Amino acid sequence: MAQRNLSELTDQELLQEAKKQKSAALINAAIIGFLIGIVVYSVIKKSWGFLTLIPLFLAYKLIKKNKYSNEELEHALKERKLK
Repeated sequence: MAQRNLSELTDQELLQEAKKQKSAALINAAIIGFLIGIVVYSVIKKSWGFLTLIPLFLAYKLIKKNKYSNEELEHALKERKLK
C-alpha cells in the first residue's frame, strides 16, 4: 500500500492520523526509555559490548519510524482549521 500524501486525506482520516501519531509517540517514548535504561544498566555493570548496541539501534529505529512528520501534520490540521 502506497503512502498517501496528507493533502489527499479526508478531514476524518487526518484527525485519526493525528490521534494515532500522538498515542504512538507516547508508546515509543516508553519503549525508548526502557531501552536506554538497559544501556545505562549495562554500562554501570561494565558489560559494554555488542549486546549493548542492540538497544541503541532499536531506539534509533523507533525514533525514525514516524509515517508523517509532526510539522507536516500540524500544518495540515491548521490549514483545514481542524485543531
